[in-house]
Amino acid sequence: MVNEDPNQQDHDGTPSQTSALQEHPNLSIHPSVSIHPSVSAHPSVSAHPSVSAHPSVSAHPSVSIHPSVSVYPSSSAHPSTLAQPSGLIQPSSSGPEDLSVIKVSKRRWAVVLVFSCYSMCNAFQWIQYGSINNIFMNFYGVSAFAIDWLSMCYMLTYIPLLLPVAWLLEKFGLRTIALAGSALNCLGAWVKLGSLKPHLFPVTVLGQVICSVAQVFILGMPSRIASVWFGANEVSTACSIAVFGNQLGIAIGFLVPPVLVPNIKDQDKLAYHISIMFYIIAGVATLLFILVIIVFKEKPKHPPSRAQSLSYALASTDASYLSSIIRLFKNLNFVLLVITYGLNAGAFYALSTLLTRMVIFHYPGEEVNAGRIGLTIVLAGMLGAVISGIWLDRTKTYKQTTLVVYVMTLVGMVVYTYTLNLGHLWVVFITAGAMGFFMTGYLPLGFEFAVELTYPESEGMSSGLLNVSAQVFGIIFTISQGQIIDNYGTMPGNIFLCVFLTLGAVLTAFIKADLRRQDANKEIPENLGIALGFFIPPVLVPHIDNPDELVYHMSILFYMTAGVATLLFILVIIGLNAGAFYALSTLLTRMMIFHYPGEDVNAGRIGLTVFTAGMFGTVISGI
Repeated sequence: MVNEDPNQQDHDGTPSQTSALQEHPNLSIHPSVSIHPSVSAHPSVSAHPSVSAHPSVSAHPSVSIHPSVSVYPSSSAHPSTLAQPSGLIQPSSSGPEDLSVIKVSKRRWAVVLVFSCYSMCNAFQWIQYGSINNIFMNFYGVSAFAIDWLSMCYMLTYIPLLLPVAWLLEKFGLRTIALAGSALNCLGAWVKLGSLKPHLFPVTVLGQVICSVAQVFILGMPSRIASVWFGANEVSTACSIAVFGNQLGIAIGFLVPPVLVPNIKDQDKLAYHISIMFYIIAGVATLLFILVIIVFKEKPKHPPSRAQSLSYALASTDASYLSSIIRLFKNLNFVLLVITYGLNAGAFYALSTLLTRMVIFHYPGEEVNAGRIGLTIVLAGMLGAVISGIWLDRTKTYKQTTLVVYVMTLVGMVVYTYTLNLGHLWVVFITAGAMGFFMTGYLPLGFEFAVELTYPESEGMSSGLLNVSAQVFGIIFTISQGQIIDNYGTMPGNIFLCVFLTLGAVLTAFIKADLRRQDANKEIPENLGIALGFFIPPVLVPHIDNPDELVYHMSILFYMTAGVATLLFILVIIGLNAGAFYALSTLLTRMMIFHYPGEDVNAGRIGLTVFTAGMFGTVISGI
């Protein structure tokens, strides 16, 4: 039995004796030999029960087959991979990881924490201008639309840079991308310190653009880090924690700037307060860059899950980058998710950018409370993200959870829209918090659902495409809602978002829950048990007339069954009898004897044929 306990960790680096693949002793890697009951390394055979042999999702040597985790350029089933005499898959790369052991590393929490922190720093810099929009307008002497573009440049920069950065992620790996992202984030923060004069608005734009480039190296990382470093029962929680940092940065970005930079007329004093904020964020960004250098590693010594172990074993250098993108866009479920995620996240970006303007429109002089309302939205969303991540790890109900959260986001947005102008700020705090719990809580759900739907493709690529959709819709919604607010008021602007959230909820209902990564981490003892149940009893208990001999043969069968059941109970191996009571399985022998009396043995053989063929059929009929 494969040891995939998340609590088993690297303490002293000594490899466990538990083989990740011992349960398949005849395992080998050859272009024509199956490497798993449900995974074939043949160039033309599907890589998973839920992945058909369609050219859009296959284990062709030129196609990425990196299951549930990041797709390195070497992630495909290449015919040159060799079978080892021991039957265990050995790494085809020269990396130090031991693929015969599945074990999670203690370092994983430090890695995700450091990533979450520098993601938080970058997100803070995204919203720090929008949360005190009116103050920066007065300081630099520019329009509200110009300040809005300091937020929207994050969205605009992401779109053309996604594919180059995704390629760099595949080519150079997690550590290099983490270093680049944190370094650019640090550089952008220091550049902004050169913009402390009213005529230096272009300098602050330059600093913000550098930070927006850093964001491209950050947004696609959460699900990648979760898959590479965390066990199968931790990935959703880990992804939520990684996204948690980004949301926390937005929350702090709503809270801190109104406190550090008061709305005063004296330009010199205002420049002093702005400099304090810029120096603090530059210092934090520098510290986090140093921590990334020290803490961040490419990958753990041992793969943390069965799917990750398989991905390392099938490493090759022939992965086709373009073909991976084409396959993703041929996946209808993923395309629907890209659209629905973009609508939800785009609405969140627009709402975050324009929140201060909307609150001040109804509550003049309440800049600090506007920031606190933004903080409430994001904090509630962080709680929702963590809860949804834990829920997904326990239930794996991706489709149902995503749909419920989406519908509740729409409900929260409608309630917020009709309570914003009531004249009571405490009502706005409550309704905004309820909306944020679901709206921002949806973000990590989208990442994890995308990984499930696109297995075995790169989750770095799937997450990146989700983010591109979010940026595109974010720009469209921010500009459109801003113009609607300026010309017609806040309620029509919020109704505009409600309409598109309704569309997103409807489209989400049409997404099929094709959980390919979950299928990859499952074993298939159920069909084997049923097959044995058809084959063994007719052999051990022949059709004889002597009652004593019949009782003797039955006792042998019962004793063997009881002994095996006891052994399995002791070893905590569950599943061999999971499907033993299906109606067809129970009644097949009776039906065969009804038409062919005395053919007990052949009835068992027919049952064996049915379920042996069924085990093979799961490989090619998943889709």
